[in-house]
Amino acid sequence: MRFFAPTNLRTATLATLLLAVPFAGAHAGPRATALINQIQSVETGIQGAIRANKLEPGEARDLRTQVAQLDRAAQRAARDGTMPSTQYQQLLAQLDDVSQKLRADSGSAFLIGNGADGGYYPNGYGPTYPGG
Repeated sequence: MRFFAPTNLRTATLATLLLAVPFAGAHAGPRATALINQIQSVETGIQGAIRANKLEPGEARDLRTQVAQLDRAAQRAARDGTMPSTQYQQLLAQLDDVSQKLRADSGSAFLIGNGADGGYYPNGYGPTYPGG
């Protein structure tokens, strides 16, 4: 029987390390994975609005900055392996705010009203709100 010589041990350790490293960060947890997927979806929406010329460059830059900050926070939580429920809900609420800004800025916000009063309003209020 042959014992591991130091070179064989180094080779075996290196091979094990090379096999294990790609899988080390693969399990980010369901919350982090879901949040990262939603962040990518909002980024795709921003790109689509830019291609359709529905966003001004400044608006797009602001939205992308906010999305990038959320992505960094989600990636950091994914690296740690766990994301507390409170952090997940906070990041999800911030992402929802960015998504709503995207819809409002691109003109695709949910409109309320039937147009009988002269228009449809994204927030449900008429042009004279709060005075009327």
